[in-house]
Amino acid sequence: MKRLIAIFALLVATAFRADGQMYIKLNGLYALAGVVNPQVEAVFAPHSSLSVEATLSPWKSINSRHLFFGMFGGEYRYYIKKEAGSGFYGSFNAGMMGFDINKPYFFKNGKFLNFNTNYGKGFGLYVGVGVGYQYHINHRWSVDAFVAFAFMRSWYNGYKPNGEVVMDPKGHEDYLYPDPFNGSSEIMPLKAGVSFGYRLFAPKKS
Repeated sequence: MKRLIAIFALLVATAFRADGQMYIKLNGLYALAGVVNPQVEAVFAPHSSLSVEATLSPWKSINSRHLFFGMFGGEYRYYIKKEAGSGFYGSFNAGMMGFDINKPYFFKNGKFLNFNTNYGKGFGLYVGVGVGYQYHINHRWSVDAFVAFAFMRSWYNGYKPNGEVVMDPKGHEDYLYPDPFNGSSEIMPLKAGVSFGYRLFAPKKS
């Protein structure tokens, strides 16, 4: 909690330095699916901004699939135009996650999205890159469309649909308890959406 407060305080400080360019946002696309994804972005240089965000899926089960997870991360954005906070940008992302999910697979078995029969409980870290475009409707409101991919490293225990522990990888069958260091690494979609932002501090009059 202390770290989160420190990060938020840093964003507030950079926002004041940058003439009050600090935005709170909510991902509208995720909200339609019942997933909460608030973000805070603060501009600190002509081309650059920093943001923190949290993502929470409260769905413990949908159609017998586990889809409960939470993510917290930070993002650095570089805007191509001189005016940071507007137009096209590239981003670098890093963060952590916790999950209880059926692992998703993309473009497998002739479908865009598939889910593993077994589910896993654990945590992980990620680093990734993304692109996006932010448009200012007026001095207060903005719309931000984005997509990002990440390298994810996760540690977890696997479970069959009936709750029985899956003792993978091979050679772990004789363990009395789940091995906490079972894990995997993959490159997967990190996030995508359309966020609506509100500027906290009114721009100074010239």
